[in-house]
Amino acid sequence: MAKRILITGAAGFLGSHLCDRFIKEGFEVIGMDNLITGDLRNIEHLIKLKNFEFHHHDITKFVHVAGKLDYILHFASPASPIDYLKIPIQTLKVGSIGTLHCLGLAKEKNARILIASTSEVYGDPLVHPQNEEYYGNVNAIGPRGVYDEAKRFQESITMAYHRFHGLETRIARIFNTYGPRMRLNDGRVIPAFIGQALRGEDLTVFGDGSQTRSFCYVDDQVEGIYRLLLSDFSDPVNIGNPNEISILDFAKEIINLTGTDQKIIFKELPQDDPLQRQPDISRARDILNWEPQVSREKGMKITYEYFRSLSAEELQKREHKDFSEHIRR
Repeated sequence: MAKRILITGAAGFLGSHLCDRFIKEGFEVIGMDNLITGDLRNIEHLIKLKNFEFHHHDITKFVHVAGKLDYILHFASPASPIDYLKIPIQTLKVGSIGTLHCLGLAKEKNARILIASTSEVYGDPLVHPQNEEYYGNVNAIGPRGVYDEAKRFQESITMAYHRFHGLETRIARIFNTYGPRMRLNDGRVIPAFIGQALRGEDLTVFGDGSQTRSFCYVDDQVEGIYRLLLSDFSDPVNIGNPNEISILDFAKEIINLTGTDQKIIFKELPQDDPLQRQPDISRARDILNWEPQVSREKGMKITYEYFRSLSAEELQKREHKDFSEHIRR
């Protein structure tokens, strides 16, 4: 009998790719999303499949799923600065109340649950690269704190359920991930740079561009998450690509990739923007036998071609199709 899995945030960038993977692996997949930042078009190709169903639901409300559940992937959350600065209360609620509801459902169903944490739990790190033993350097009351602290609380309550109730839990600390289905105007650096290049605008670098990021292609990220879910390890695991690059050098890569001749302009660095971001993936290598396989050059070519197939205007004005007959509310 097929295993059954609930994926929250299913219509989002990463959630939709996870739906694809678990469908491919023969699971019965229940996708759940309130569509506050997700887009049904990301899962349009799955809607009519017999082993996929979609529930339009806000997990900060009571969560119920009929029948058995073997696994839960909790990926519901605004994930870009534009989103969680615009909807800070919802960001905090989905990380706290929403996580509590998912953990309660996992306990009820005796299901294993994996939560999507983030490299943001490390804040603006004073340890480099960041390993899972580092407690972080987070400004709880800064503008980014709504996301950082939501995820830190999420980890804390997950471990409490694991220790107190014996719940099978997994924690993925996800570093910058990219690929097709990212929103062109969501504020993250890759879609921001590509969007500016496609519109013929100069590329905006904040600060002097010396801050670093480490970008993981979505297929690699999904593989790491898949392996972690099926592992026997309950402590947090960094899932990311340790290939670090400065934002200024990355902007130059985008100009070369797109064949444009835009200039790079500099603006003031936002408050609490991390100056360094690089995962130590020793734990993932040892426990999951996992490390990224897709080079940034290859992954960025695929991502650029995806964005090039869409205009910014098209992406902004896309309307949801009527999938009402397939949606369970």
